[in-house]
Amino acid sequence: MNNLDKERAWVEINLASLEENVRNIQKSIPTSTKIMAIVKADAYGHGAIEVSKHLNKIGVYDFAVATLEEGIVLRENKIKGTILVLGYISLPNLRLAVEHDLTITAVDKEYAHRILHMPLKKKLKVHLKINTGMNRLGISYDDIDFIKEIYKKQEIDVVGMYSHFCVADSKEAEDIAFSHLQQTRFDTLIKNLKESGYNVGKTHLQSSYGILNYNENREYSYVRPGNILYGVDSSKKVYKKTNLPLKSMLSLKARITSVKEIESGETISYGRTYKTIEKEKIATVSIGYADGYPRELSNKGVKVVVNNQYAEVIGRICMDQLMINVTNIPEIKVGDIVTLIGNIPEITAEEVAEKAGTITNELLCCLGPRLHRVYISKREEI
Repeated sequence: MNNLDKERAWVEINLASLEENVRNIQKSIPTSTKIMAIVKADAYGHGAIEVSKHLNKIGVYDFAVATLEEGIVLRENKIKGTILVLGYISLPNLRLAVEHDLTITAVDKEYAHRILHMPLKKKLKVHLKINTGMNRLGISYDDIDFIKEIYKKQEIDVVGMYSHFCVADSKEAEDIAFSHLQQTRFDTLIKNLKESGYNVGKTHLQSSYGILNYNENREYSYVRPGNILYGVDSSKKVYKKTNLPLKSMLSLKARITSVKEIESGETISYGRTYKTIEKEKIATVSIGYADGYPRELSNKGVKVVVNNQYAEVIGRICMDQLMINVTNIPEIKVGDIVTLIGNIPEITAEEVAEKAGTITNELLCCLGPRLHRVYISKREEI
C-alpha cells in the first residue's frame, strides 16, 4: 500500500471473506466437484490478479474469464491451473491461447468446424459450449451426431463441455420448469455420449444460482460461482432455495474535500435539481460517475455513511465529485472518510444497485481504474 491508495477514493477488498465464501460454497457441493472461479471483468471489480493469486493460495486452481486478454494477464501474473476462456477468440489469436496454456470455448457449430483447421504448434484444449435454451452461444444440445463427430476429431483436444442457465435466479413456476428442462437436456446429452463410449471430459452447468437452486442429485466436474464467490446477490429480489452464509468482500470509500453552510433556497450541483428548504451543511465527496458510482443515483435518497452516521446524497452526481447533506452530523471535517458501500453501518451493493436501476454485477464491474484496490486479510468487517 502506498500513500496514494487512500488519497481520494478507493475500494477495500477483504480476502478473508473470500476464503470464507469459498469454504461455504465447497460445503454445499459434492466432494468430487471443484470450484471454477469466475474472475472475468476484473473479478467483478474486485481485482482479478489479486483475487486469483489468493485463490491459488487456498487451493483453487480452476478459473474462467471472458476474453483472451483476461486469460493472458492471469498467466503473465503466474496464476496456476486451468483457465477457461468463455467467450469468442478470433482465429488468428488462437496461437496465443496455446502459448499461454488457455482452454478455449467452441462457441457454436461453425466455430467448432473452423478451429479444426488451424495450423498450431500444439493441440487446442477445447470445451464445447452447449446451447440448452439460452440461445446466446453454443452447439444445440440435440445436435448429437455433430457433437460426437467433434469429440472424435484428432486435430483438437476436447476436454470438456458446459452449458448455462438463463433463469436460475427466478422463482416463477414457468422459469423453474425451464431451468429443470435445461438441466435435463444437458444431463441427457452427457448420458448419451457416455453410453456411446465417449469421454466427455469436464462438465459444468451451474453458476451462482444454479449452485443455490439446482444442486440436487447432480455431480458435475465444476460449479462456476461468480457473484456469490464475492458474497453478493445480483439483486435483492433473486430466488434462493439455499441460503449460504456468504460475506461481501467489498467496501467503496472516498474522502470529504469541502464542507460548507448553504442558506435556505440555494441549489446544489448541475441542473439545480436540489434546493435547500432550510439552512443546511453540505459536504463534497471525492468520487463521481467516472469512478463508477452511477449518475442514476442522483436525488434518489441514497445513503452513505460518515462518522458512523447516515447522510444522503443530494443533487446531481458529477464526473469526479458528489455532495451529501451532513446537517445533522457534528464535527464533519475535510479528510473524513465516506463509505458508499460497506458493512459498518451496512450499505449493501444490492441496495445501491436497486436504487440505480441495475444489478449488483453491473455496479461492481463498473467501479473504475481510478479507484485503488486495497487488499485486507484480517477477518473483521471492513
